[in-house]
Order: sequence, then C-alpha cells, then structure tokens
Amino acid sequence: MRRYLFLALAGLVLALPGLTPFCGCGAPGTDSSAEAKAAIVDQLHTLYPNQAFVERMTLELEAYGFRVDVWRGDAVTVDFYRKLPTYGYKLIIFRVHSGLEVEADVANRTWLFTSEPYSEASHVIERLTGELTFARTHEDAPWVFAIGARFITKSMNGDFDNTVIIMMGCSTTRHWDMAEAFTKKGASTYLGWNASVDLDYVDRAALDLVSNLCTEAMTVEQAIDSTMNEVGPDPTYNAFLYGYPKQSANQTIAELIR
Repeated sequence: MRRYLFLALAGLVLALPGLTPFCGCGAPGTDSSAEAKAAIVDQLHTLYPNQAFVERMTLELEAYGFRVDVWRGDAVTVDFYRKLPTYGYKLIIFRVHSGLEVEADVANRTWLFTSEPYSEASHVIERLTGELTFARTHEDAPWVFAIGARFITKSMNGDFDNTVIIMMGCSTTRHWDMAEAFTKKGASTYLGWNASVDLDYVDRAALDLVSNLCTEAMTVEQAIDSTMNEVGPDPTYNAFLYGYPKQSANQTIAELIR
C-alpha cells in the first residue's frame, strides 16, 4: 500500500510532545576535539533562508574549535543523508522540515525532509522497505522524499562517531524512533523539540542552545534548562526542548564527542 506524508506547516516544520530532557557541553581540551568537524544541514534554505542564523551559528561553532561545513537546499538529498556518517562530523545541526506519518498504523514514525523531488523511479527498494516516504509541506508544495528511522539504521553508510545531533524540526522528540535510530548509529546525544515549532522561534532557540553548550560550557541538562528559561517554549505551539539518551544529560560536548 502506498504511504505518504502530508504536513501543514504553521511557520516552519512540525513537532509534538515526547522525551526526557537532558544537557551537555565544554570547550575542546584535546587536539582531537580542536580538530573536530561540525555541519549545518540547512534544507530550509531554499524557501526559508536565514543567512544571519547560519553566520552566527558558524561563529559559535568555530569559536569552540569546530571546522564547519554548511549544506544548503538542493544539496540535501537522499544520497546526502546516506553518506552523512562518512563525513566524520562530531556535531550536526539539522535545520530541516520534519513531521509525523499521518496513517494510524505508523503514527509513531518521524520523518526528515530532503530537498530531492519525489520520483516513482527513484529509491524503489528503500520505499518498498519503509525507509523512505514522500512528503510535502502544504497542498500546493511539490512532493519530496523524506527519510525515516529505518533508513538511518539500514541504509546510511558507516556509523557516526560519538556525534552530537541537534534537530530543529517539528516532532523530532514527540516519539523515540528518530532519537533511537541516531544513537544506535553511533550518535552520543540527540536534542530536539517535542511539538510544532515556528521558524523564527527555533532559529533563536537553537542559537541559544549552542551558545549554552559551547560558549558557556554547560552540560546538556544545564543547556536545555537554560534555553527553556531564557527563550522559553515555542509561544505558539508550546514545544519544549528534550534530549536522549538520559545518560548523556550530565556530559559536556568535549566528553560526548571524545
């Protein structure tokens, strides 16, 4: 049976309630952390560009000691996600549309949008095995491919190496599937919002979170608590920031990427 994802966005992406909060950070204290690479995956760039956000986030990460790559718009394809673990990033920020499957029997499945136009002739095996679906942000938007947790565990090449994952999309901690998939694939921690988020809000909150983690050298739990106190939940959707797994709550970035 054909499955598809239809998401109506209120200002950015989708999200809903879900995980247990935690936190972590610290300045690079070893040669390996000083040489660590970070990535900003800005799938939203084509329709919702925010160059000021990218520049400020890059400065925060570089000040910590990361070398930063930015992947924008059309570069965010199925094959980009497939190869992502092989690039060796220690921290990845996903400024990406996300949402939940609308069919009742798969309601717990979270999906990350690509910018790759949907085609019946492409990625047939992954579609048949439930690793990919097709999605759009509203009725007039074009269909694109979206990846699910099964794609992360079964079709991504290689493993992450204690990578910190920050998800800016909606519903990314409503359910556990995406968080579990990334950690099973080698991520050390996974942070995201538990309900729909407005784009202006989440851009601001993500910058605050990374500043708390890196510039202020907070633990993951401290950083989450501080961001929720300073910026608050999403004012429209009441989305809160959560983290996974619980054991990473009291670790710093230096410890998490070691």
